[in-house]
Amino acid sequence: MDLKNADHAETIHPPNNGVDKHGETVAETRIHESRMEAALLEEKPFAWRKSFLKLYACIFVGYLCSATNGFDANTFGGLSAIPSFVDYFGITASNQGLVAALYVIGNVAGSFFAGPCADEYGRRIGMAIGSGICIIGAILQAAGQNLSTLMAGRFILGMGAVLVQTAGPSYVVEMAYPKYRGQLTGGFQACFFLGTIVSTWLEYGLNYCDTTSSFVWRIPLAVQGLPSILVLIFVWFIPESPRWYVGRDQHEKAREILVKYHGDGNPDSQVVAVEMEEMIEVISSSGSDQRFWDFAPLFSSRSARYRTFLVTCIAWFGQLDLPPTSYYFPLMAKTAGITSVQTQLLLNALQTPIMMVAALCGLRFVEKLGRRKLLMFSSAGMSASVIVITACTANQAGKPAVGGTGVAFLYVFLVVFAFAWTPMQSLYPSEVLPFNTRAKGLAYMNFMVNCVNVLNTYVPPVAITNSGWRFYILYIVWDAFGVVIIYFFFVETKGRNLEEIDQIFESDHPVKASFETKMALTKEDGTIKVVDHE
Repeated sequence: MDLKNADHAETIHPPNNGVDKHGETVAETRIHESRMEAALLEEKPFAWRKSFLKLYACIFVGYLCSATNGFDANTFGGLSAIPSFVDYFGITASNQGLVAALYVIGNVAGSFFAGPCADEYGRRIGMAIGSGICIIGAILQAAGQNLSTLMAGRFILGMGAVLVQTAGPSYVVEMAYPKYRGQLTGGFQACFFLGTIVSTWLEYGLNYCDTTSSFVWRIPLAVQGLPSILVLIFVWFIPESPRWYVGRDQHEKAREILVKYHGDGNPDSQVVAVEMEEMIEVISSSGSDQRFWDFAPLFSSRSARYRTFLVTCIAWFGQLDLPPTSYYFPLMAKTAGITSVQTQLLLNALQTPIMMVAALCGLRFVEKLGRRKLLMFSSAGMSASVIVITACTANQAGKPAVGGTGVAFLYVFLVVFAFAWTPMQSLYPSEVLPFNTRAKGLAYMNFMVNCVNVLNTYVPPVAITNSGWRFYILYIVWDAFGVVIIYFFFVETKGRNLEEIDQIFESDHPVKASFETKMALTKEDGTIKVVDHE
C-alpha cells in the first residue's frame, strides 16, 4: 500500500531493501496513537468522489453562516466613508464607535442562548433561527429612516449572527470527513470573505453613481441579509450532524448519514465503523448539551478548564491584534496621509480578496505544518508588521512614500493574519472542545470575541485620533506575547479524530502528549501493523 499520499503521516523507507526487524516491511509511517488514522491508511478515498461532492455542498451551507458575519464586517466600515450616509443618520466622531459596536453588543447578548439553541434543537435549526433573526436586522437597517432604527437593526443583526456563528462551525466540524477536517473546517472562516468581498466592492462601485439618492447605501445594508436567505432556503435539504444524533441516542440515523457521506454508501466502511465506535464511547446522552442552562462543564475539571483557556486565547489573540481594519481601514488610511474618499474605499475593498486568497493558501498547510507552527508564524509576522506600520505612521507627515509604505504593511499584516488565524478561529476551538460542550463552548468563544471587539471597536477611533501612532504599540506587544502563549500551552490536534483529541487533555502534560506517535508498518501483502515508536 502506498502511504505517501496519507495525510498526517510521515513515510520512512526501512533499510536493507525494505526488510527490518519487524519482518518484511515495505514502508514505515509515523502516526499518532489513533484508530482513525490507521483506518484512513486502509481506505484511501478520492477527494472528489460523488459522495464527497454531496458532503461539500452540505458543508457549504454552513459556510454561508460565516459569510453572514463577513457582510457586516466591511459594510459599515465602507459606508462610514460615504458622506451621504453619514449625513443622513447624523453619524459623528462621538457616536460612530457606538453605532459600529452595537453589532458586537448584539453578538454578546445572543451568546447566552446561541449554544443552548444549537444543542437543544440541532445544528440545522440553530442556523435557521439565527438566519431568520439576521434577515429582520437587515430589513430594519435598509429601511431605516433615523439613527435609532439603524442602531436597532445592527443590534438585532448581531444577535442573529452569533447564533449562526455557533451552529455553523459546529455543523461543519462534525460533518467533515476526518482526513480533510482541517481544510474543511478552516474553510468556514475563510468564507467570511465571501461576504466582505461582495459588500466592499458593491460600496466601491455604487460610490461612482452620480446621485444623491439613498439607494447607494441602502442596497449594501439590504444585501447583508442575502446569505441568511440562502441558508433558510437550503438548510432543510442537508442532514443533521451525526454527532447530534448520537447525543440523542439515535445511533442508526447517525450511522446512515456517515455511511452515505463518509463511507461512499459502503456499510462496512472501516472509517465509519471507527467513527461510530468512538462517538458512542465519548458522547454522553446525558451530557450538558441536554441541559440548556448548564455551562458548568466548561470549567468543572482540569481538562475542561484547559480547553476553555485555549478557546479564550483564540478569542483574544485572534481579535486584539490590530484595530479592526474592516471597520476602520478608511480612518487608518487617512492617518497614513491618504485623504481621498474613493482611494480609501478602494483600499478597503482590496483588503478582502487579498485576505481570502491568503486564507485559502493557508488551508494547504494546516495539516502539513500543524496548528501550532502556523499560529506562531502568523503571530510573529503580525507583530513585525505592526512595528513597520507604527514607524511609518509616526513619520509619514509630509512624506507620501512613508505613508504609502505604512498602508502597504497593513496589507502584509492582513495576509500574515489571514494565512493562519482566519482558518484557525473556526478550526481550533471546534477541535479542542468535546461534543457535549462544543456548542456552548463556541458560544462562549463568540462571547469572548465580542467582548474584545466591543473594546477594540469603540476605543480605536478615539485613541487613533488622540494618540496617533503610539496606540499601535499595544498591538506589537500583544501579538508577540501570543507567540509565547502558543508555544507553551497550545496542543497539536492534527492527525486525530475529534473524539481522540479528548485523550490529549486527560494527560498530565497535554502539549507533550499531543506530539506522541506510533509506527504504522506496511507489509508486502498490504496489511498494516501499528507498533510503539522506538
